[in-house]
Formats: sequence, C-alpha cells, structure tokens
Amino acid sequence: MRRVTDDEIVLGPLPKGITRAKEGMRKRVWNVLGHTYYMKAASDTSFAFETLDPPGTGVPPHVHPRQDEHIYVLEGVFTLYLDGRWETAGPGDTVLMPMGLPHAYYNRSEQNSRALFWVSPAGRLAELFDKLHNLEDPAEVVKLSAECGVDFLPAGAVEGA
Repeated sequence: MRRVTDDEIVLGPLPKGITRAKEGMRKRVWNVLGHTYYMKAASDTSFAFETLDPPGTGVPPHVHPRQDEHIYVLEGVFTLYLDGRWETAGPGDTVLMPMGLPHAYYNRSEQNSRALFWVSPAGRLAELFDKLHNLEDPAEVVKLSAECGVDFLPAGAVEGA
C-alpha cells in the first residue's frame, strides 16, 4: 500500500479522523487571490473547505457544471449572486447552489467573513486549489479553473459583479 504524503491529495473513501480548528486536513491551507482556504475534508464523494474572506474579496460569477455547492456562513455577511439575483447571507445561513447554477460571492463588509463550503462530488477542486495557491494572475486563475471543471462567466456578464 502506498503512503499518501502531505504534499499530495489522493481522493478515495473519506478517512476517519479530526481536522482541527484553524488547520487544514493533512495541513492543507491555500491562499487564493486573498482568500485563505483550509481543506476540512476530501473524498471522492465530497470536498469541504473553510474560508477566511477579508473585506473586499470575492469570487466572480462562475458555474460548477458537475458539482452541487453549499455554503454555511459562520461569521460576517456575504453578498451573493444566485442565478440572476443578488442576495445576502449571514451567520447560520446555508446557501444552496445546484450544479449548473451561475453564482458568485463577495465580502463587501468591513469585517472578515468565514464560512464552510462543500461540493459534491469532489471533482478536481482540491487539485485546482493546489494550482491556484499564491497565484496572482486572474487570467491564469480562469484558465486553470476551466481545466478543473469550474467555468467563470465572461467579465461584465453580470451587472454588479
């Protein structure tokens, strides 16, 4: 049996264990365009990560063609674009984004926001976050995202984004 190192993400059955607060599963933490993502669980069937989103950060409109995505807001307020409408979600709210639904989220407040995100099935999201870690070129982020199954809408496609 091959040992999985902390440097690689190999999906399969969900392993047992505890992912500690302020840590990522297998110590995996990513910086993606100013957001901090902590991997909380990864398996073939689902992928979960906690976010720390400073004021002024956000993820522009995009689609997961083969994944359902959910957000459970822990702290702060998110401004969300959900299939043509702008809405807000705060602590204790759960945001449901079925596969194929155009969506975006932003922290437009003065405080940090935190949330637990999860997708099902896992797809290539963990692989994508590895590729995006510390990357600063938005055009490269869009290109790599498309290669891993996340499609960003063209700039300007959504008013207010």
